[in-house]
Amino acid sequence: MNKLLRKKRISSSQIIMFGFMGVILIGSILLMLPCATKEAGGASFLDALFTATSAVCVTGLVTHDTATYWTMFGKVVILCLIQIGGLGVITIAMVVTRLSGRKIGLMQRSTMQEAIAAPQMGGIVRLTTFIIKMVAAIEILGALALMPGMISRFDILKGIWYAIFHSVSAFCNAGFDLMGVEEQYSSLTSFSADPCVNIVIMLLIMIGGIGFLTWDDVKRNKWHVRRYRMQSKVILVVTACLILLPAIYFYFCEFGRRAWTDMTVPERILSALFQSVTTRTAGFNTVDLTQLTESGQMIMILLMLVGGSPGSTAGGMKTTTLAVLLATMLAVFKRRPNAHIFGRRIPDDTAHYAATVLFMYLMLFLSGGIFIGYVENIPLVSALFEAASAIGTVGLSLIGTPNLGAASRIVLIVLMFLGRVGGMTIVYAALSRKHPYVSELPQEKIMVG
Repeated sequence: MNKLLRKKRISSSQIIMFGFMGVILIGSILLMLPCATKEAGGASFLDALFTATSAVCVTGLVTHDTATYWTMFGKVVILCLIQIGGLGVITIAMVVTRLSGRKIGLMQRSTMQEAIAAPQMGGIVRLTTFIIKMVAAIEILGALALMPGMISRFDILKGIWYAIFHSVSAFCNAGFDLMGVEEQYSSLTSFSADPCVNIVIMLLIMIGGIGFLTWDDVKRNKWHVRRYRMQSKVILVVTACLILLPAIYFYFCEFGRRAWTDMTVPERILSALFQSVTTRTAGFNTVDLTQLTESGQMIMILLMLVGGSPGSTAGGMKTTTLAVLLATMLAVFKRRPNAHIFGRRIPDDTAHYAATVLFMYLMLFLSGGIFIGYVENIPLVSALFEAASAIGTVGLSLIGTPNLGAASRIVLIVLMFLGRVGGMTIVYAALSRKHPYVSELPQEKIMVG
């Protein structure tokens, strides 16, 4: 295989892209089997493809209620796809390679470095082992913490299964749930006043969304934040701001309205925090999102587009992209030649990359939302919300994904795939060059702004 890769000169970006595509295809085939659905005949190819893409891309958008449409076999397949998608196809491949006793080559290390956004190739195998151990420990602890709440509502076996499923789904920022047994497409609305379930789910979402490298920093340096990588500092600060500031808005401006007067103060706090956290690519919800104002829905759209952090289980543009864009803007205002963050200079190519990612996400988000709004004849805000949910790999919906036609579902499949794999990874995979540019064209200034 390694000889074939070298001969074909397959890039790391192409391996990542084809890896995700392969897992999605296998998942689609398994979900099309008659034993995967409770209805006779099995799922259609489009429904199976949509569900597999949503699971592998840890999105959570569904065309059928997960709890009532799929059998236990189908749910286990979905859970496995969520776990593979959350960890990343390349991470899983590295684990299988190590367990089989085979040597991990330079090409595999390079691909893993790109997959988890590691700054260097050295120590990548050690980091992979650390990731697997941490994921297993956190998901087990999350399941144990959720068990009392689930067992009290269901029987013991079902409560244990539900705790495991929702722990993995929350940590992987997937948003799939099994609460349809109470009310279809209800997500976690029945737990809106349960502090234990709310806090555990939020913690799992945040831990999964800050990135594996940040975990490594925390493990190595503990409370000595000054020793953290600059990237880890940026991730933690931006994540905190993107959780607390929207939560304050939701608490006072959304859940302070008359429509929510039946909420107690603790319920309002939990709901405000949960909606702020879940929009960071998780996809669960504890309130009816259609009752929010358009301003609140637009704030959620912006949060969904930003998403989580590099090398995490989350999608979106990433918190570091937002930080670099803000630092670059501040540098322009102050007429500095370079952007600075935490006493470090940001390379120009990083700023260019961030601007490109922003433009790509906005272009895909707007074009997808406008297309869905036109084809489905629905309000533009609802259509943009659906598009942002897909490309941010979130899974929230205002209009109900099952109500969309085939064309809109195909658009969402593409957006989910691009949002998880990364638009730039797709571009690099399609336009990879064997030889870099060795000359430069004459320079001429152009006025902008």
